[in-house]
Amino acid sequence: MIHSEKILATAKKTIRSESQSILKLADFLDDDFAKAVEIIYNSSGRLIITGIGKSAIIAQKIVATLNSTGTPSLFLHASEAIHGDLGMVQPHDVIICISKSGNSPEIKVLVPLLKRFNNKLIAITGNVTSFLGKESDFVLNTFVETEACPNNLAPTNSTTAQLVMGDAIAVCLMEMRNFTAEDFAKFHPGGALGKKLLLKVGEMLDTRHKPIVSPASSIKNVIIEISEKRLGVTAVVENEKVIGIITDGDIRRMLNKTENISGLTAKDIMTVNPKMIKTTDLVSDALNILEDFSITQLVVADNGDYKGVLHLHDILKEGIV
Repeated sequence: MIHSEKILATAKKTIRSESQSILKLADFLDDDFAKAVEIIYNSSGRLIITGIGKSAIIAQKIVATLNSTGTPSLFLHASEAIHGDLGMVQPHDVIICISKSGNSPEIKVLVPLLKRFNNKLIAITGNVTSFLGKESDFVLNTFVETEACPNNLAPTNSTTAQLVMGDAIAVCLMEMRNFTAEDFAKFHPGGALGKKLLLKVGEMLDTRHKPIVSPASSIKNVIIEISEKRLGVTAVVENEKVIGIITDGDIRRMLNKTENISGLTAKDIMTVNPKMIKTTDLVSDALNILEDFSITQLVVADNGDYKGVLHLHDILKEGIV
């Protein structure tokens, strides 16, 4: 029986082995890497990334990363390329070919075909003297001494090294393009990430049921308004401008301190200068304010004009956190 200690030991050994392989990649970087990145950056075409087997899977992930960070990229499966998919390669495209050995039969067939188009060819390989290495314009070395696999067979360290090299290319291109969070958001409009980067307060604000009382409103009316709108708060508005807020906590504290509330008005118990946010601000910014001040509601106002109340629960429902 394999005990948990043995499982953990093997897992730790695997992680350490892969991390050591990755660290050595930094020593392999040379002018070929810098020139390859510059060629991609200055290209008027797309970036085509190809590979076979596990390298093909890594190629697909690198393509996804590059597309999401501003470098138009396409995946070309090495075995499908010779059966018609070479048609996706256009004259100004740059090609990256990924192969650990650089000598697999599919690569040896594909590389001469790619070179017919006179596209720049970049190799990501663990064998710089391989067929792929010799035939490429630029060679990015991803050599690993061994795989983490106990039989030294299953691609583990080598595929991790390929992936990291692809990430290094992507990050360099991002910096060269001054790729910002706003740019990133353009390519991620859907899901929680897209909402976090794009969704504005006004786009999710319920303006039809905004709690509102006047400064002269009685405490009874304040309590009714908070209860009916179910946001735990109401804004105190005068001449369409927010002058304060009253929370259900304010109500409880008032009841603890005051026995006779018949003469009190909203203005007597409101909190002035409440935290506010604009409809054009990002919901993620609103969330940061809520967290920083340990509150659950934010008054929404544009130049003081009351628009509604944004509740933490509304943000959570959107799946932003």
